[in-house]
Amino acid sequence: MQELNGFSVPKGFRGGNAIKVQLWWAVQATLFAWSPQVLYRWRAFLLRLFGARIGKGVVIRPSVKITYPWKLTLGDYAWVGDDAVLYTLGDITIGANSVVSQKCYLCTGSHDYMSKYFDITATPIVIGEKCWLATDVFVSPGVTIGNGTVVGARSSIYKSLPANAVCRGNPAVVIRQRITPSP
Repeated sequence: MQELNGFSVPKGFRGGNAIKVQLWWAVQATLFAWSPQVLYRWRAFLLRLFGARIGKGVVIRPSVKITYPWKLTLGDYAWVGDDAVLYTLGDITIGANSVVSQKCYLCTGSHDYMSKYFDITATPIVIGEKCWLATDVFVSPGVTIGNGTVVGARSSIYKSLPANAVCRGNPAVVIRQRITPSP
């Protein structure tokens, strides 16, 4: 069983010093969160200022929570919906033209429950291009979602998903292939 009195965050785990972390949290709680919905470029500017790699035409709502923006990459025309949480203890990459809908939770961090001091871990999440995570999807550490995949509302993803699939459930499973209609 864990003994939390011995827990410590590993040196360099956050990817930024304490001042940078606290400054981001202050900016996120004010300038980012209080900005009007339509100021997508403003929020992209703030994220870039803190080291995020943000493509063109990104739509990110003011209620989105991002732990460490310097560990975030958003491709061109990616969308992140209201109240989504990007828990960037590890890197999160969201590909071009992908949608992370409202209330999704992308979680790169966890703890080793077998270690004496409940050691913290971080593993990247990669969302491919042209994906859609519908409302309230949970994505666990280390997951990769292939290009073009759709994940149904309230699904939980614990293992990587292939490209061009339609998935749903807890845990999410492939239901069928996503087929693009011919013109």
